[in-house]
Amino acid sequence: MSETIKGQCLCGESTITIENGDSFKDQIICHCWDCKQTSGSAFSTNILAPTKDTKIEGPVKEFGVKAPSGNTVTRVFCGTCGSAISHRSVAFGDKAAIQTGNFRYFADKPVSTELFTKDRWTGLAAVEGATQLNTA
Repeated sequence: MSETIKGQCLCGESTITIENGDSFKDQIICHCWDCKQTSGSAFSTNILAPTKDTKIEGPVKEFGVKAPSGNTVTRVFCGTCGSAISHRSVAFGDKAAIQTGNFRYFADKPVSTELFTKDRWTGLAAVEGATQLNTA
């Protein structure tokens, strides 16, 4: 039987449900400047989840921004507290990047990949064993 993973924003008004969650064994860290700004930190932690398996409910808002690739990235966040929830791009195909900081489930899941490592803050070491990619 497949696992359902549930998360929520800081205020709890926006919820994220991922079906077939048992397929997510690891996470991706992104060091790009857009992820830094939307997370308010040095990076974001994400998984790529099929949109068909992901349900986002609550007072969400969206903001589109052009990425260095030229693609528009649509950022989804809680309209009440501002917590980053996900982002979509044609580069992801039928998947969306789901911010894992909204889920206690991912606290002990390993990081498999780091993206935009050229923008990693100098005080942060690379995650041991993770694939290091300079750009996405």
